[in-house]
Amino acid sequence: MAIWTLHGNGTLAPGEVVKPTERLGWGKTVGLGAQHVVAMFGATFVFPLLMGLNPQLAVMMSGVATIIFIIVVKHRVPSYLGSSASFVGVATAIYAQGGDASDLTGALFVTGAALFIVGLIIHFAGARVIHKVLPPAVTGAVVMLIGFNLAPVVAKTYWPQDQWTAFLVMIVVVVLSVGFRGFIGRIAIFVALVVGYVISWLFDRLFGQITSQTASGLIAPHWRVDWSAVQAADWIGLPPVSDAAAGVVGFHLPTFNLAFALIALPVVIALIAENTGHVKAVAEMTGENLDASMGRAIAADGAASMLATFVGAGPTTTYAENIGVMAATRVYSTAAYTVAAVVAIAFGFSPKFGAVISATPGGVLGGITVVLYGMIGLLGAKIWKENGVDFGNPATLVPLAAGLIIGIGDVSLVIGDFSLSGIALGTITTVAVYHLARLLASSKSRPSAGAAIIYDAPGVYKDDD
Repeated sequence: MAIWTLHGNGTLAPGEVVKPTERLGWGKTVGLGAQHVVAMFGATFVFPLLMGLNPQLAVMMSGVATIIFIIVVKHRVPSYLGSSASFVGVATAIYAQGGDASDLTGALFVTGAALFIVGLIIHFAGARVIHKVLPPAVTGAVVMLIGFNLAPVVAKTYWPQDQWTAFLVMIVVVVLSVGFRGFIGRIAIFVALVVGYVISWLFDRLFGQITSQTASGLIAPHWRVDWSAVQAADWIGLPPVSDAAAGVVGFHLPTFNLAFALIALPVVIALIAENTGHVKAVAEMTGENLDASMGRAIAADGAASMLATFVGAGPTTTYAENIGVMAATRVYSTAAYTVAAVVAIAFGFSPKFGAVISATPGGVLGGITVVLYGMIGLLGAKIWKENGVDFGNPATLVPLAAGLIIGIGDVSLVIGDFSLSGIALGTITTVAVYHLARLLASSKSRPSAGAAIIYDAPGVYKDDD
């Protein structure tokens, strides 16, 4: 029996949609798969690059992860699983505490395992369990602090390498994202990266080497675009095996450290929100009730992340970029995603491709990340807005305020030789203190007079759970 049935005569008539278990003719399906590759492309290799992992390996494993996901959800939830942005701050924190790439992937493996377990719980107990523990007020705050915690990475690492290139690339991202509503707008990150590469090359030709901070933090003259590693790379071959002495990151096994795992675990909350939002969006577009597939989708993402991090790549997540492609084409066929996955795996067999990505100028990354990290943070505000979170209620306002400042300000809590800080401490504070505040406050009480005056809160308490 065929996995996908042919939709009509293999073409798409006006007003029709192609269901996940259907497909168009293979020629059109391959074309749609190529669109999904372009949509996921920029973010899938940019995030591993920002985390100090091998982008060639990450792209390869994203293809493998996508195939696993499609099989686990039984073709009901079309999605591409690309590299997750939520872990960039985790990588920065682990490296700052002396960890290396294997420590990072070990922490990310634990997070993938936790996400897998959450998926199983949701599958057997229902989604209400997670909604009770992680209501929109908490989820929005955690997503926000994860994004805004990354601001120092832009300011201290990428932007100083080439401030004018970073500024121009930032403008390009904004113009493409806002000025082009169609497909170009959805791949704004990828197009901006290409434009940034060209700008950096032109600046090298016009102005010569730049004397600025390098990726290692030293002030030294250097070319913005250095393709010496690209010229030496083979066209066909596997990603490299990690070699610390040579400064090469590639295939490696994870190492496990409790402190680093605790830094990474809070990101599970963001991944639950991402996956839940993806399933809900697909359900709305296809007109199918996919609540029964919610647990499978989350567990599949967790399992795929475990596999990817076990071999040295970064964790995965469902991609909003590809939802845009589905919305534009009205083709929800998982056949197109399977084609995209196969293409990504093929890219993973080209060291030349990996070298080009790894040579991305720091100034270009600066311009991209200044927008990208801010967008991650504001997704938290979007969660609040869409769920009507009531900040006139002190039981909501006060714990979230504390958690946000701890997470964004990278506040630390030292207990003997152990330290909790930044994203980890901010998340723990947000979740624990929020539920403590809810226990202390009467569920039907009115906000205090002071809060009503200062924040112009409504006169009647609104439960935002």
